[in-house]
Amino acid sequence: VSAFMNAMRYDAASVGNHDIEAGHPVYDRLVNEFKFPWLAANAINTTTGKPYFKPYHIIVKEGVRIAIMGLITPAIPKWLPEHLYSGMEFEGMVTSAKKWIKHLQAHEKPDFIVGLFHAGNDHTYGGDSAENPKNENASMMVAEQVPGFDLIFTGHDHTEMTQQVTNQAGGTVLVMNAGSRGKNVAVASVKLTLNTQTNEYEKAVTGTLISTKYADANKVLTDSMNAYYEGTNAFLSEPVAALTVGLNSAESHFGNSLFVDFINQAQMQILEADISFAAPLSYNSTLEPGMLYTRGMFDLYRFENLLYVMQLLGNEIDKYLEYTVGEWFGQMSGPKDNLLNYMVDSEGKTTTRTKMAFYNFDEALGIDYTVDLTKPTGQRVTIHGFSNGNAFTENALYRVAINSYRGNGGGGHLTIGCEIPEEELVGRILESTPKSIRFHMMEWMKAEGKVTPIKQENRKYVPEKWYKAAKKREYKAKFE
Repeated sequence: VSAFMNAMRYDAASVGNHDIEAGHPVYDRLVNEFKFPWLAANAINTTTGKPYFKPYHIIVKEGVRIAIMGLITPAIPKWLPEHLYSGMEFEGMVTSAKKWIKHLQAHEKPDFIVGLFHAGNDHTYGGDSAENPKNENASMMVAEQVPGFDLIFTGHDHTEMTQQVTNQAGGTVLVMNAGSRGKNVAVASVKLTLNTQTNEYEKAVTGTLISTKYADANKVLTDSMNAYYEGTNAFLSEPVAALTVGLNSAESHFGNSLFVDFINQAQMQILEADISFAAPLSYNSTLEPGMLYTRGMFDLYRFENLLYVMQLLGNEIDKYLEYTVGEWFGQMSGPKDNLLNYMVDSEGKTTTRTKMAFYNFDEALGIDYTVDLTKPTGQRVTIHGFSNGNAFTENALYRVAINSYRGNGGGGHLTIGCEIPEEELVGRILESTPKSIRFHMMEWMKAEGKVTPIKQENRKYVPEKWYKAAKKREYKAKFE
């Protein structure tokens, strides 16, 4: 990564949550290997009280003094275990931006200020609010509330956007988000005209997203990276195990999917648990029957989550399910109603975007339950008992397998749904895998040699005819 990014000749980069997810041995090494500054003003060293990474960088081009300030989403403690960011805390983006803009203007006197933020633009995402000082996606809040920025590049939420924003002082700042997966490059054109009377620059900033679809690869760069590519490809081509049946994550958007069943099956094998919760982490990935290679494991389990076993009460498990199905599914009054809970735009029209992100569509294994789609949120789930025939009671404590993103509060299932205070989550963790769920799934599958995903019959969505009709209709609209 460092060799490739250095070859790209970047002037600056910002730190993201998935960089922190890799742990100190990785990002502490990278920060020294990069030939460009890696920025995150609001990642604070708890020992010194100063930024753990460089907060900003100054570049002078053609006599123009340009400041680049980096910010990282401060919601990392909601997703990651503390040892991955030990010695570090994350300050709210607005708070940090105000502090560092003031510092820049007083001590660096830049002509132009660029924000480089690994955070999205919708501060309401996941039920969050502007009142939360550590809002996950506060980039637009910074643009509006912190005068001084002329241009802001954002990310994290994978949403393509170019928008001129008016800040509290009446100035304008261009906010750009290229989306994800290198599909676009966000290109800003900046024209500065020196006003000789005020000795200040008059600024005109425009921008556009340029698709990389038709761009040719740089042969010099790709040739220089060939040894790394071959090494990575060799790793990805290692056989894991034979899959007896195929898997597709798209069906997971509508419940009762073999894809999620298999992840739950694996989680209960890796760590002994009474119940397992899992969701699809890939939007639309297909694994064919036959030999599964390492590269396919990244389609099966995309992120670097650890696996936790957490202690939850029976009534908390019920609340967990009520929360996920309440956010996931709409309330149906007939077979022609929408199954999924879609967002509504400012004009009141139903969009194709679901209220809850698909990677929060959790289903359970280990218990039998029914979801009544005709009932309102909070009254839909009936847990009948354990699938092995044992009784399930509201006041008993159970061992629940859950990924670390969810276990640290990601998605709100535990904090909003179960109403467990965020500071109490760590105390609920009974066990944790030392490495990612993907790694431990691979170890389990290699030991088996051949694995058979088993369709589980532990959950029902009723009325069944309405559910099947809506599922077929919406699947076709969404994926076909």
